[in-house]
Amino acid sequence: MDISLSNKRNGTQIKPTSIHGILWLQTHFESEHWESISNGQVIVPRQDAEMLGGDAKQAGLNVNFINSLIQIDKI
Repeated sequence: MDISLSNKRNGTQIKPTSIHGILWLQTHFESEHWESISNGQVIVPRQDAEMLGGDAKQAGLNVNFINSLIQIDKI
């Protein structure tokens, strides 16, 4: 896997998981965002994440789109 996209309440977290993922993301974001992206600290709207993930897959990267899991405690 090169990039992990995880749904959160306020959008989708982008987390590069390989050097290929980091380098590819650097071509899509301005340099002032690179450190935050490499640390998995960026959240984008879900629609943008889906487009980004599709572009990355077309470029040959392995992308994992993770839906959030919500655990409800038993009463």
